[in-house]
Amino acid sequence: MAIASQNDVSARDLQFKSSQWLLGKNCDGFAPIGPLLITKDEIENVNNLNIRTYVNDEVRQKSNTADMIFSCEKIVSYLSKYMTLHPGDVIMTGTPEGVIMGLSEEQQIWLKSGDNVKVEIEGIGILENNFINESK
Repeated sequence: MAIASQNDVSARDLQFKSSQWLLGKNCDGFAPIGPLLITKDEIENVNNLNIRTYVNDEVRQKSNTADMIFSCEKIVSYLSKYMTLHPGDVIMTGTPEGVIMGLSEEQQIWLKSGDNVKVEIEGIGILENNFINESK
């Protein structure tokens, strides 16, 4: 098992065009992962790691892997009953509390071109992304 930070990017305008979230979660450049992969033996307890997300250096999410509904081991065990898992496979578990859709309308500050987002997981590092508006 390897662990990395992942920026769970969503294009809400596309996401709500369908009952499936596929369109809003899989645009080019979405789902950045990094800054590196850490193997499970390099982390004392994958089920107790602090997670923080910053937007322009303001904390937007603050949680811990201990708050996940299912432990990492349970997730791997469950998935392996239905699919073959190989070294290098990536399992994305979602995002901690604090997503914009869970906030009241007046608290919702949407990402805009030029925003900097950092996702930090204790013992792994910081994944940093600068957002730009690309018109096609």
